[in-house]
Amino acid sequence: MTVKRSRKTPGPSRWARARARYRWLDHIARATNRYIDYGGYHYVASITYFSLLSLVPILMLSSSAAGFVLASQPHLLDALVRGISGSLPGPIGAQVSSILTGFVEQRTGVGVAGLVVGLYSGWNWMNALRDALTAMYGQNRSEGPLLRTILTDVLALLGLAAALLVSFGISVSGTAVGRSLLGLVGVEDTSWGHTVLSFVPVPLALLADWLVFLWVLTRLPRERVGWRSAMRGAVAAAVGFELLKLAGGFYLNLISKSPSGVAFGSVIGLLFFISLIARMLVYITAWTATARDAPRKPVQPPVATQLRPIIAPKQNSGKAALLGAVVGALGTLFALRGRRKDS
Repeated sequence: MTVKRSRKTPGPSRWARARARYRWLDHIARATNRYIDYGGYHYVASITYFSLLSLVPILMLSSSAAGFVLASQPHLLDALVRGISGSLPGPIGAQVSSILTGFVEQRTGVGVAGLVVGLYSGWNWMNALRDALTAMYGQNRSEGPLLRTILTDVLALLGLAAALLVSFGISVSGTAVGRSLLGLVGVEDTSWGHTVLSFVPVPLALLADWLVFLWVLTRLPRERVGWRSAMRGAVAAAVGFELLKLAGGFYLNLISKSPSGVAFGSVIGLLFFISLIARMLVYITAWTATARDAPRKPVQPPVATQLRPIIAPKQNSGKAALLGAVVGALGTLFALRGRRKDS
């Protein structure tokens, strides 16, 4: 007598059980899937490219501003030219001095060119950033007029600049206020007073970063997002940004010990730092959009379809009927001839 063993149906995998048990792990898995499925890597590459492209006009504008400062103070320009000529060998020093003088003379053209290129690269950078956030939220990119899209992106860029200025003002004013309060108490020059001042910028920087990222997560997508669903994402982005700043400072200390590291490591580090910030922001947007309390767009029912029979007339029906009649007549003639022969 043989006993048949019933095969057990395979249960959920270990990963599925872990996701069902831990909500935070399930949230991370859903955010990662959205980041990959919605093309997060491509958006990060686009943001990084236009970020590097924007550095060139920023340097041009900075150099133009320095040229205006040197032109308004001739004694400072002369002292700088003499210092360069004295520190470099004869022909090289004279050539660098002439380049510096010509640069100061062409400060207006450099500034205008930097402004034009900066507007172009800045608009593309903001456009890529807004498209990335819009995609991670599962929104549709509105295909509006090009001029209107450019105008809204430029206004968003100016708004981001204003938010950064506000955050910078919060950090600076908070440190100044803390120093003045310690000065009123009379413990500014003590060791523990310096310790307190060293820790004051950390929460202020986190607060400023939180405000900036909250504005980014709620106002930069093509469709506005509620503040409540983006608060935790802004906290995560602020903490991640400060950690990346600490890691960047540690990296700069490492590469500053060798000339080759200073020459090439700074460029590689800047590229890597920009890519990490873009990747962090896009991923946190996907994490915010996949939260359980995130707003969901209602799914519209499909449009009702009507089935209508389509009767299409057959082509060449007259030729087919004529051909059938000819074949039938020939068949009848052959049949009659066969009967006559038999008779």
